[in-house]
Order: sequence, then structure tokens, then C-alpha cells
Amino acid sequence: MNRVVNVAQVIRLLEKWAPKKYAYDWDNVGLQIGSYEQAVTNCMVTLDVTESVVDEAIAKEANLIIAHHPLLFKPLKQIDIEKPIGKLIQKIVKNDISVYAAHTNLDVAPGGVNDLLADQLGLVDRKVLVPTIEEKRMKLIVYVPRAFVDPVYTALANKGAGFLGEYSHCSFRSEGVGTFYPLSDADPFIGEREQLTTVEEVKLEMLIQESQASSIIATLRNAHPYEEPAFDLIELENEGNVMGIGRVGRLKETMDLRMFCEFVKKNMSVQGLRVTGNLTKKIQKVAIIGGSGEKYIQHAKRSGADVYVTGDMSFHQAQDAEALGLAVVDPGHHVEKVMIEGVRDYISKEIEKMNADMETIATSQSTEPFYFI
Repeated sequence: MNRVVNVAQVIRLLEKWAPKKYAYDWDNVGLQIGSYEQAVTNCMVTLDVTESVVDEAIAKEANLIIAHHPLLFKPLKQIDIEKPIGKLIQKIVKNDISVYAAHTNLDVAPGGVNDLLADQLGLVDRKVLVPTIEEKRMKLIVYVPRAFVDPVYTALANKGAGFLGEYSHCSFRSEGVGTFYPLSDADPFIGEREQLTTVEEVKLEMLIQESQASSIIATLRNAHPYEEPAFDLIELENEGNVMGIGRVGRLKETMDLRMFCEFVKKNMSVQGLRVTGNLTKKIQKVAIIGGSGEKYIQHAKRSGADVYVTGDMSFHQAQDAEALGLAVVDPGHHVEKVMIEGVRDYISKEIEKMNADMETIATSQSTEPFYFI
């Protein structure tokens, strides 16, 4: 029989990918309605929590909804069930559904909303457009008997240690001699109690991110042959892993703005676009932010982008972009729906690894309020 998971366990899986600390200070992410202890048999992923989405969740017996946009974004002074938001909350609570929101933390997370959008456009050589967080880099130094260094190294690398830019499995090894004196209650892997032991060892050095430290150390202790492995964990002053909102990258093929617009419509599955700029302009470098990104026009310009793809562009901001010589393509806010399949696939794979009895489904409801006529 497969194991049962609760809301807290599903959240833990999602926050391995998109930790709450990645979210903007003004954002309201996390569990919004429900209980951490509630058992989850069906999980539904959606962009927004609307009445049609909740009705679908009820019909499909989903007891956890994971949304990108928070249902409870602005504080409520009261829950009036005669008003739409109060009525919706009442329906959610009556049907024992928990609601969780992963918003700007999922925008920032590597592989999150903005990377999924960049994937749709096939952007290569991509970088973060607006840095918001720099994760500290650390160096792990561990001393391993020569005969066991490869298994320890492999275990650490497979857990994510040793990344440096576009390179993985990076390490440095130097050989030396280790000494230790096992006391009477010790259980030494090598040597005898109360005898000085000398061992040929390898000093293995690997880089890790600060957020990886606890899981990497647990892996080290499990893989190392010694009862008490000797290791150092050193915080570095080097530039860490930079994360943030938006991505900037290159198209695989240069095209003019008119062709690029058709390319965006096709790949993002939208009916129409709002566009500024010369339609004959050549487009190679693209900046993109999912959702509402009008306040980041200057970042897009400084990145050297030929075009800025974002939603909710206002009249005056579009004029500012035009004055800067930056083309703008506005496909709408709803293109963030790409997160639905992304989150569903991620959770499904993680649940499968756990051998847990939970189904993850994507909503079939469109929450796009606009249509083109």
C-alpha cells in the first residue's frame, strides 16, 4: 500500500523548488486556507483560485489547490459570505479544501515561471533580468580515506555539490596523512581503540550553496565510512548564486519584430498582442517577465534586449519604452498559465519518488478574463 501524504509534505516538496524566502516582502505566499495535517489524495494546480476552479476541484475530489496568484492577497477585515470572496472562502472551507499559493517565489526560482516562459521562446544563454536575492556560496572540505574518496565524491555530486557556473561535479583533491586516537567508547572504522592510527587520506573540496548545507552534510555523514567524519564548512565571499525576476537571453534565430510577434502568439498560445516598436526591427536578444513587469523597463533596456516581453503594460510606460528604443510585446498576464503544467509535472515526479498515493492534476478552467473580438 502506498503511503499517504499530508498538506505539509506537499508544501515541503514545492518549497524545495521555490522556497518562501525567494518571495518579495509584499507578497502573501504559503498556506492560505486549510490545515497542514490534512491528508491529500488529489491536488489541483491552477493559475488563479476562482469559483469555477473550486467547483472543478470539488467535482474531481481535489482536497488541495496549489495556485500561483494568492487568493488572499490583501488583508480581509471580515469574511462576508454575501460578497464573492467571502462566498468562495465559505465554499472552500465547507468542502475541506486547502489552498496554497506560490507566487513571486515561483517567479524567482530557477526553473520557475520565468524560465518556463523563456523555454517557450527557446531562449539560450539566459541570465536573470532583475536580481533580487544572492544565495551565499560555501566550500565543503572533507577528509576521506583514499580508497573511499570516489564513493563519497559521487554521493555529494549527485546531491548537488560541486556546481560552478555551467559546470557540475567540480572538486579539488589533495593527498595527506590523517591521525586519530579512538577512545574507549569509540567504534573506529579503521584502527583500534586506544591506539594512535595513521591513515592515508584525501582532502576533498567542493562548492555548495548555503541552502544545500543541511542535506549535503546529511549525505556526507551517510556516505563517509568514518563514525565521525572530519569536515569544514566555510562561508565564501565570492559572488553567490544570483536569482531574481525575469530572464534575458538570445533567440536561436534572428527575426524581425513582426515575425517575432507571430512566434510569441504561436508558442504562448495567445490570440493577440499589444506591441510597440518598428515591426521591421531585428530581434535577437529578448527580456521577459511573466505577469506585470512594466516597472522593469529600465532593466530590460540596460540588459541590451531588443524587445521586452511582459504583461499589463500601461500607456505611459509603453511610451517610455518607445522613447528608449525598446520594443515591447505584451501577451497579457495570463501567459503565466505555463506554471500549471510545470508545477503539476514537478509534484507528480516528487510524489512518485516518495511512492505516495496522491494524484496531481491541472485545472481545465481558464481564468483569463479577457478575450479578443
